[in-house]
Amino acid sequence: MTPTLPEPATLARLHRAFVVALGGYALEFAGGVLVTHERIPVPIFNFVDEVSVAAERQTAFFERALDHYFQRALRPAFRVVPPVADHVDRTLRRFGFRPSPEPRVVLVAERGTGGPEVPADVDVRRAGDAEVAQVAAFWTHDRERDEFLRSLEVATGHPNPGERLVPVLARRSGAPVAAALVFTRGSLAEIHAVSTSPAERGQGVATHVVRRLLNGPESEGATHVAIASTTPRLSRRLAPLGFTEAMRQVEYVLPADARLELPDPGPPTPPRWRPPRSPSRARAGPGRA
Repeated sequence: MTPTLPEPATLARLHRAFVVALGGYALEFAGGVLVTHERIPVPIFNFVDEVSVAAERQTAFFERALDHYFQRALRPAFRVVPPVADHVDRTLRRFGFRPSPEPRVVLVAERGTGGPEVPADVDVRRAGDAEVAQVAAFWTHDRERDEFLRSLEVATGHPNPGERLVPVLARRSGAPVAAALVFTRGSLAEIHAVSTSPAERGQGVATHVVRRLLNGPESEGATHVAIASTTPRLSRRLAPLGFTEAMRQVEYVLPADARLELPDPGPPTPPRWRPPRSPSRARAGPGRA
């Protein structure tokens, strides 16, 4: 019997809530949701989610969205559920965005799924207050590390009701070898930022960390655990743990050398659409009810 998975819209809201918990915000417009964290200027914290806009309304939506990010010198990503409409693809490409080589896939498993335990020589546990900086160092570059660390300390130490953010460190022989974050909201948890030190990559440490978080106290209270992936091999490695694809998105990003500006819209044109006027109001004329 196929297990019941959370709806894609629910998983999208969970991920947005993670960014908001770290000090970001989300603005919903007709056509998509603008997720923004002005102090952490990377696409994983600045993206337009659930893009779905009619061809007749796309110009206003995309210009509004890009103006929002470009005014803040941010490079957003646009996440679109396939199949991508032709007009959306053409417009994003005209603005300089290109689809990533691999889609963004959200995998989900029931919490408590069985499987081999973490090897005895790998200690996976919640990071202490003094170790949170080590977790941040695994995932961020120098330019955003301090701000990410401050956001992490606030979210872990002062969570809002119904939410919990747990930083995790994995050690081998006392040395940090991997790190991750577990964000729980209601009955769902999401694993973020699973990162392994260069010397430990390719040895299954990250898979062991995910297995522990799927079964351990870090995700306690959740019925399902999600994790996002942009690499097909991660999906294959996590399938034995019970992870199944629950959502897929095509992610459009800007090349590193792209300039943050809108193209010239051309000469002014009259509105392409305007609300209909009722016959009684049209007869009343200006200045009359």
